[in-house]
Amino acid sequence: MFRVVGALCALVCFTAFAPNAQAAPPPASAFGRMPAIQSVVISPDGQKLAILGGSPTRRVISITPIDSSASSRVDLGQVDVRSIRWGGDGYVIVGTSQYETGRASNNGTFALHFQRNVVINTNGKVLNQLLVDNSYSQFTTYQPILGIIDGKKPVAIVQGLDLDAAALQGRVSRIEGPQNTLVATLFKVDLATGKGGILERGGQTTAGWEVDSAGEPRVRWDIDTNLRQISVFGRAKGERRWKLIDKAPYEETREQVVVGYSEPDDAVIMLKAATDGVKVVRRSLVDGAETELGPRIASSSPDVAWDLERNTPIGIVVEQDRPDYQWLDADLGAVHAKLSRVFKGKVVTLTGWSRDRARFVVRIDASDSVPQWMLFEAATNQLSPIGDEYPELADVQLVATRWLTYKAGDGLDINAYLTLPNGLAAGVKPPLVVLPHGGPASRDNFGFDWWVQFLASRGYAVLQPQFRGSSGFGERFERAGDREWGGKMQTDLLDGVAQLARDGVIDPARVCIVGASYGGYAALAGATLHPEAWRCAASINGVSDLSLMILDETRSSNEATQQYWRRVAGDSRVTPGFLVSISPAKLADRAKAPILLIHGEEDTVVDINQSRVMFNALQAARQPVEFVTLEGDDHFLSGSGPRTKMLETLEVFLARNLPVAP
Repeated sequence: MFRVVGALCALVCFTAFAPNAQAAPPPASAFGRMPAIQSVVISPDGQKLAILGGSPTRRVISITPIDSSASSRVDLGQVDVRSIRWGGDGYVIVGTSQYETGRASNNGTFALHFQRNVVINTNGKVLNQLLVDNSYSQFTTYQPILGIIDGKKPVAIVQGLDLDAAALQGRVSRIEGPQNTLVATLFKVDLATGKGGILERGGQTTAGWEVDSAGEPRVRWDIDTNLRQISVFGRAKGERRWKLIDKAPYEETREQVVVGYSEPDDAVIMLKAATDGVKVVRRSLVDGAETELGPRIASSSPDVAWDLERNTPIGIVVEQDRPDYQWLDADLGAVHAKLSRVFKGKVVTLTGWSRDRARFVVRIDASDSVPQWMLFEAATNQLSPIGDEYPELADVQLVATRWLTYKAGDGLDINAYLTLPNGLAAGVKPPLVVLPHGGPASRDNFGFDWWVQFLASRGYAVLQPQFRGSSGFGERFERAGDREWGGKMQTDLLDGVAQLARDGVIDPARVCIVGASYGGYAALAGATLHPEAWRCAASINGVSDLSLMILDETRSSNEATQQYWRRVAGDSRVTPGFLVSISPAKLADRAKAPILLIHGEEDTVVDINQSRVMFNALQAARQPVEFVTLEGDDHFLSGSGPRTKMLETLEVFLARNLPVAP
């Protein structure tokens, strides 16, 4: 039976400590640490677990047989690990991120995070890096694994780069004009050696593929930014040529999305726009017949859950305040329902299972408790603990988050999460931190949030508005945020504060705004466009100059990405001066409240220069500002040290400018 718990103690238990009997909250490091368990994956045969986690300062992978106490460990140190997955039963593939800088061919410089796949065996030995032998693939920042072919010599299907057909045949000339000679290419890569051979080359517009269990490409999609069109091609089993099966204007690609290839049906699964919402459809590659799966999604954008072993969709997930599953696989639905009854009120996620579905890895989450990982044995209905993500907080009284809806000034319904600190006396109104999320085409989710719980532990109420422009609430709601960064997306936040004030929850004179990425922009825009509304503002890795952001995108990204940002943020070529009018760095003299700027030195999503520009503008305007850099950190606060430093800096800033005591 399941005896892995003792072996895991070395991974997750050594950092725990007894709860403090005093009233002092846990230190920032207890919230800011990287999770003690970051991910757990089960081998296809159901005999082993690979667990990514470790201490706050080091990432460790533990490979543990379920039915014995023996285990092997790989100490990765301070490597930034993005993912782990099994490659057959004998290999674990580790997705890592490496920061590199250099000089580009146009004499400019570049700073990029290169995500690479490293293979280790079950004895904990690092074997190789996938596609390290292909020099062209080293130019791509991301090498996605599209499938695993199991067997005596398992191979991975990896998307990389190689020369296009014209370059190989020597047909590239000056007459043809500028052309990218590298194209998306599929490789079959031996997991034991990391070396790969070409499976299929794409064309100049090819963006990606989906493959079957034998590694054969079945679906391909191309994006032509000149024609502004996305085309989806299919190749049924037994066929050799690609056949166009669907196309749409590029601006509408979010309404027509390839989800994957369903092997049992020899069909492509897609999300498509409908007059009354979004539908999930299965389109046969044989005859083009289209079948709608699950219920029509009226107002939210669905996710599709997938069985990687059987290569087929198993459920449709829609989230308002918390995830709601519409199961397409009755057996998995029954397991989920059983566990949801056991953990009533919590979010139960089946993160993986063995090929025979006898064993399941389960994650249990709630806003007021530390996420737990467990192993479920279907035959015996036995649950065995694997460990907690934040062991230092396991015995700490956390606070529940509630879901609310309020009206924006134009009548639009805005959803939000509200978290109030523990121990509030009757009639006491805590200071409020408004915490807009990044993206902006993103959203907050129900469950444990280390940042929110930290703020609540310090006595602050936290409001997380799902302002217009957020994803997950339907295409119309998301597009309502186009060109509203400094407009209605700002007033959506203010309307939430006003509603809490009318409800008697908070004092509107004691409110600060804090955010990261787009949320950082929202904080700076609030402080400059609506300076009377905020006592202070803090931006973490935020944008301050939209014209500079668009210029950076023009230099570093493809035309498709540039078109996207001009659509959602604004285009000064169409409306001269528009981006300047909503750029906080250009409005620094309007700010009144103290401003905190925090930025990662290795941020390749929002360049640290955005915070430097804002800092210089505020200093020139003689406005109160602090600027803190996070050494060695990226855009996503990916290390325990930077996370903790951010929280500690923010705590001091808020205590000075928004004290809990009135």
